[in-house]
Amino acid sequence: MPEPWGGELQRYRRAFGDPLADAIPTHVTLVPPTDVEDEALPGIEEHLRATAAQEEPFDLHLRGTGTFRPVSPVVFVQLALGISAIERIEELVRRGPLHRELSFPFHPHVTVAHDLPDEALDRAYDELATYEARFVVWGFSLYEHGPDGVWRPQRDFVLGRQLPGPGLPAEGVGAAG
Repeated sequence: MPEPWGGELQRYRRAFGDPLADAIPTHVTLVPPTDVEDEALPGIEEHLRATAAQEEPFDLHLRGTGTFRPVSPVVFVQLALGISAIERIEELVRRGPLHRELSFPFHPHVTVAHDLPDEALDRAYDELATYEARFVVWGFSLYEHGPDGVWRPQRDFVLGRQLPGPGLPAEGVGAAG
């Protein structure tokens, strides 16, 4: 998630009392956390490069809140524009070496509160109900879950066949890892 929106939503998550706010960068998940062997990583990275090359940058519009309650104690910021592009990328990423069955249908979103008391979830839902952000998604990133419990970007994958250059943000949308 590019700045200033990524940091802004992370500060909200922290303010709502989410203990994982500083361990999980703001993102739209493409593939749920997946254990992979070190020797599989080059093939996965090639798969992600090939996937990114097939798609072009697109506009993303975040607007308002949603929740997965009562099934899961999650409040999120919704996507109003860019859903089909993210769904297409998710489908391509979750093939080959990252193929896996999902427990729930893919629903692109940006989590802002997770596994908190109902009062905190209600507050997150209400406070971000009018939230809006618009930006161009230039790519996605592969994250690694460190031994300290923090997710860190390891590689960026730029959409299209363009070369990274000046003006591209240092962080991407999405996580595959």
